[in-house]
Amino acid sequence: MQERFETFTVLINRISRNIRKIKNQKMAEYNLRSVHVSCLYFLYLANGLTATELCERCEEDKATISRALDYLETNGFLTREAQSAKRYKSPLLLTDKGIEAGKKVTEKIDSVLDEISVDLTEEERAAFYRSLSIISDRLEAVSKSGLK
Repeated sequence: MQERFETFTVLINRISRNIRKIKNQKMAEYNLRSVHVSCLYFLYLANGLTATELCERCEEDKATISRALDYLETNGFLTREAQSAKRYKSPLLLTDKGIEAGKKVTEKIDSVLDEISVDLTEEERAAFYRSLSIISDRLEAVSKSGLK
């Protein structure tokens, strides 16, 4: 049982660390960090979201997203559609600079996903994501109910 726990946690941590590292390496030219990459990616795909929607899609807390959006707005990657509305409910739109970065982010993500899927069949990849989703849901349930 201990070996299962160690293998699981070490692999999950390695995957997470490598994802952050790839995000940071690939976007250094824009001076963007991992959370900025996620925001740009989802904004680019959706052609505009609110900060609340970004929190849900990025699985990040409100404070982290708020800091990321402030940085992206200050540095010309995005703009808010309605300046008078509540900031968190105001739609966010990418500027030309943001669209360019979002396109690059999406292309990099697609190439990384292609690279890591090279040795997997479509069925293996689907089974992996299904299993990962089940594990994620169960961990979330356990974290909400606590261990008894």
